[in-house]
Amino acid sequence: MARRREAVVALPPEEEKVALPGENLARLSSGEQVRLYVRRLIFDGVLRPGARIPQGAIAETLGVSRIPVREALIALEREGWTTIIPHRGAFVNALDEPSVRDHYELYGMFYGFGVRRAVERRGPSLGEALKPIQDRIMAAGDPGTLHRLTMDFHRTVIDAANSPRLRTMLRQMTDIVPGNFFELVPGSDVVEREGTAAILNAIERNYPEIAEREYATMLRRQGDLVVTLLQDRGIFDPTEAPHDEDDD
Repeated sequence: MARRREAVVALPPEEEKVALPGENLARLSSGEQVRLYVRRLIFDGVLRPGARIPQGAIAETLGVSRIPVREALIALEREGWTTIIPHRGAFVNALDEPSVRDHYELYGMFYGFGVRRAVERRGPSLGEALKPIQDRIMAAGDPGTLHRLTMDFHRTVIDAANSPRLRTMLRQMTDIVPGNFFELVPGSDVVEREGTAAILNAIERNYPEIAEREYATMLRRQGDLVVTLLQDRGIFDPTEAPHDEDDD
């Protein structure tokens, strides 16, 4: 009996190629280009949960060979984005709301631990380092600038925590939202400004436990916004399971 083949998802035409705000693909390795590109296709709903990932089309679109495509899919499988089925191909995993919420709860736990350690180890000097960054965060007028400044804020906290184990744990976590978070998630700029201001206030008052709680609250609120966005995009919707087929 002939095996039924699943329709290959069409990628955007060349002139409508999906962009990655805040990411310069030319500066990345081929495998990293593919990984970010596939994640953005999933995020934008071009590749739906259960869809077979068209490896050949992606390689052609990005001008790379099949090798970095396969490397990227292996990395995406480790991150939970895809499932590779031998002799059938790679398929998009369905995201679910609890997993997304857990992701941001974990971020809150890690950064909360970091800020508590940072306050305990640096004291008032941490607030002095963060204050000018926070002032610029409040004044930032575009998503790109806000993204860079918030990364400076979080990096300063983690550096002050001086915890190699924490750094290792954070490196293993992958953002759900590809590209510039503040450009893609409506309302996230307000949450970040309010959250970093509350964190800094607790640090300046030398309340490490409150700073830890404010970090968790900020990241939980960001998670709520991401859940709403993914619901609106239909990314949580279940789809038909993949059919048996040969890999392309």
